[in-house]
Amino acid sequence: MAWFVLLVAGLLETVWSLALKRAGGLQRPGWLVFGIAVALVSLGLLSLALRELPVGGAYAVWVGVGAVGVAGAGMLFLGESAAPRRLVSVAAIVVGVAGLHLVGG
Repeated sequence: MAWFVLLVAGLLETVWSLALKRAGGLQRPGWLVFGIAVALVSLGLLSLALRELPVGGAYAVWVGVGAVGVAGAGMLFLGESAAPRRLVSVAAIVVGVAGLHLVGG
């Protein structure tokens, strides 16, 4: 269950990052408040997952899921580059996080 909570926390990291992008600095305060609220929920879920998981691996998964999610959303919805080198870099994050999980224990 802790891994599922951690996955949701990582996905929420993607949500709050995109909300802050939509906030445009302080131009759209509603998006800013939403982003901060989602960030707090994400951190809370990370904290819950850390009750059962080692901090190094859990934090890497949380950040990795968020980073891959934001990069993917940027490419799919925000017109950011999906150049092969960028895709390889995102894949490297996935492999690194999976590696930490597999050897973490």
